[in-house]
Amino acid sequence: MKKILIVEDEPNFARFLELELRHASFEVTVAYDGTSGLAIALEHDFDLILLDVMLPGMNGFEVCRNIREHKKTLIMMLTARNKVTDKVTGLDYGADDYIPKPFAIEELFARMRALFRRYEHSEQTLSALSFLDLNVDLNARVVTQSGDSLTFTKREFDLLAVFMQNVNLVLSRDNLLNKVWGHNTEVETNVVDVYVRYLRNKLGSPGDEKYIKTVRGIGYVMRL
Repeated sequence: MKKILIVEDEPNFARFLELELRHASFEVTVAYDGTSGLAIALEHDFDLILLDVMLPGMNGFEVCRNIREHKKTLIMMLTARNKVTDKVTGLDYGADDYIPKPFAIEELFARMRALFRRYEHSEQTLSALSFLDLNVDLNARVVTQSGDSLTFTKREFDLLAVFMQNVNLVLSRDNLLNKVWGHNTEVETNVVDVYVRYLRNKLGSPGDEKYIKTVRGIGYVMRL
């Protein structure tokens, strides 16, 4: 059963969406302001977030931007503001789709199905990652180097996968900590340095930065 988060401040409309989604066999959570919506979105995993723009506490654009810093959850913006600039802003902040109010519930469901299909296809495409002589199968959680299998702990694998998914992007220690350990972790950022050292050792490059390079004062990057 797919999980949906509705962030909508108009109670009657939120209730309407909740009932329609539950009738369609979705598991539904509702938040009525931006601040609580963001907290719920970060604390729990959802398949899709239906996010209004005009929200008390924090507007939908800011909620979307904050979610995108930590998660890849599908986000569809819902709003009565049908201006092109608003649509562009929502998409630039990381939304996956944008539907103006009022809309027919059938259109919403059709857009949701399209998003799920697109996401599932991209997940299958991105399940196999490679960099230099490294190959990672995310589904099987297998790492090979020049054809030889390597063994990693769960945390080491997750950290390596983040680097493999973000080749050429500089990742801060805070960003890596959030992606691998979770945003609510009490672990200090220096644990990232420890695990990068573990990865370098297991990849056979303890004395150099063949795979993972240090960016002084910021974090790390996987690049040639």
